[in-house]
Amino acid sequence: MNDMPGPVGLRVLLHAGDPVRRQGLTTMLQSAGHQMVTGTPDVVLCDLAREAEPPAESEAPVVVLTDELPRGAQPAGVLPCQVSAAQLDLALRAVAAGLLVRTPGATSRDGFHAFGDDNGVPLLTPREAEILTLVGQGMSNKAAARQLGISLHTVKFHLEALFAKLDATSRAEAVAKGLRGGVIEL
Repeated sequence: MNDMPGPVGLRVLLHAGDPVRRQGLTTMLQSAGHQMVTGTPDVVLCDLAREAEPPAESEAPVVVLTDELPRGAQPAGVLPCQVSAAQLDLALRAVAAGLLVRTPGATSRDGFHAFGDDNGVPLLTPREAEILTLVGQGMSNKAAARQLGISLHTVKFHLEALFAKLDATSRAEAVAKGLRGGVIEL
């Protein structure tokens, strides 16, 4: 017998111009246990099938439903317009937890690609991205370990994984590939 409580619903602010799509999305969200709000949300869901730009991420992380992301937009989540209820639920929960969500093939007009697709940059774990950023800032393995509160061995483990994922043979090459692919920013 499982005594663990089920997942808690999120407060979702929905931006959708088409009333039919708005009703369909509202039904999907409510069936997953989420609450529709007009005040402070946990996540903003923006249907770009009819709207031109996603809202700024000042109030909460934004998940957009679009088949082509507007130029320069990089919301926390990008899903296709024809998303399933399960995909939508999982994406909302992931961005509320601080993760980025991209579906394969999600692109923008200015060439933004989801991590791990045909731009050649694989998906990195949050810890790998942290370590790559610190390496890019010139930190030694020991300094990165101290900064992150982890062991030197753990930093070396993550660097080996980074080198393999990025097909890099040096720290500088890994950082350069991470910058070019948009995985990290310095």
